[in-house]
Amino acid sequence: MSSQVNKVVLAYSGGLDTSVILKWLEQTYQCQVVTFTADLGQGEEVEPARAKAQAMGIQEIFIEDLREEFVRDFVFPMFRANTIYEGEYLLGTSIARPLIAKRLIEIANQTNADAISHGATGKGNDQVRFELGAYALRPDIHIIAPWREWTLNSRESLLAYAEQHGIQVEMKRGKSSPYSMDANLLHISYEGDILEDPWAEPEQSMWRWSVSPEDAPDKPETIELSYQHGDIVAIDGQSMSPALVLETLNKLGGEHGIGRSDIVENRFVGMKSRGCYETPGGTIMLKAHRAIESLTLDREVAHLKDELMPRYASLVYNGYWWSPERDMLQQMIDASQQTVNGKVRLKLYKGNVIVTGRHSETNSLFDENIATFEDDAGAYNQKDAEGFIKLNALRLRIAARKHQTS
Repeated sequence: MSSQVNKVVLAYSGGLDTSVILKWLEQTYQCQVVTFTADLGQGEEVEPARAKAQAMGIQEIFIEDLREEFVRDFVFPMFRANTIYEGEYLLGTSIARPLIAKRLIEIANQTNADAISHGATGKGNDQVRFELGAYALRPDIHIIAPWREWTLNSRESLLAYAEQHGIQVEMKRGKSSPYSMDANLLHISYEGDILEDPWAEPEQSMWRWSVSPEDAPDKPETIELSYQHGDIVAIDGQSMSPALVLETLNKLGGEHGIGRSDIVENRFVGMKSRGCYETPGGTIMLKAHRAIESLTLDREVAHLKDELMPRYASLVYNGYWWSPERDMLQQMIDASQQTVNGKVRLKLYKGNVIVTGRHSETNSLFDENIATFEDDAGAYNQKDAEGFIKLNALRLRIAARKHQTS
């Protein structure tokens, strides 16, 4: 193995798993390890990973704040498509993986590494997402997935390995969460423990970002979102960067019990998996984006987008962000967003996102003179509807006559 890999870039969190992986890579492949730690808004300090990597003798350490790039180049483009997987999942974990894969490859190129490594297990979707992205960006890259190679298949064996090799493991004080969690600016996910029983109700103490809708304020809160080309650029008239938009909406949504979901989803690898998610900002974004599109998009363009969305969602979920078909769809979606400009007013109340108004100064396709139930002053000739209906009914009438005579 040592002749195959000279240097590997490891996606490194500083936790137990990736600290063990770091040492295991050095031992198994006799190679130099470069660590990469990304801040995607997970709510935990990433700088301590530097000290941990240094303590293990790592010379090349990358710690990066990718929050703005994450929201601007991945979350926002996905929401322009109104993307939702299997009717419920807003793809919070899925959309973070192509950015991590991109940086792994860029750092590998920068440091002349010939391999990358990740801590995803052999049962989940993340191994697919990381590796499909990496191969799309650098087809000759060597990928090392320790969970598919080693025999350290339990927390106890990982702890024993850490103790044997002098790897410092930070044991958190107090009661630790029994759930496997993943967080970034878009969401936080929960899997494992009692959630492995689809009938078991999640414990209220599990949720981190949102209050229960029952405990949310009794008074609704009204906000106004401003859109340019399908992206939110201001909240209540205050201009914000993409990351700040999502941070602000997460806070507002969480305070009002918005964005909790409990899902059984179909993984790409073939199994069903039960997970719980908190996506307060994303839930608000989806509702508001559809509202501004309802005013500014042509009917057939809007309907075509809805037809394409499940395909786009599957591409994101299954790890094909860097595929030519996703890129093609993105170009179509982005072209449709040139007229998606204006404002949406929302009421946040006890887990609900309620649209109370939408307005576009320059791109509204709503014509009050035509839509009115009052006198339209000849803007619409209601007699025209008769021929329209008869033409559309022609095939139905022909079929009905055939049935009557048979």
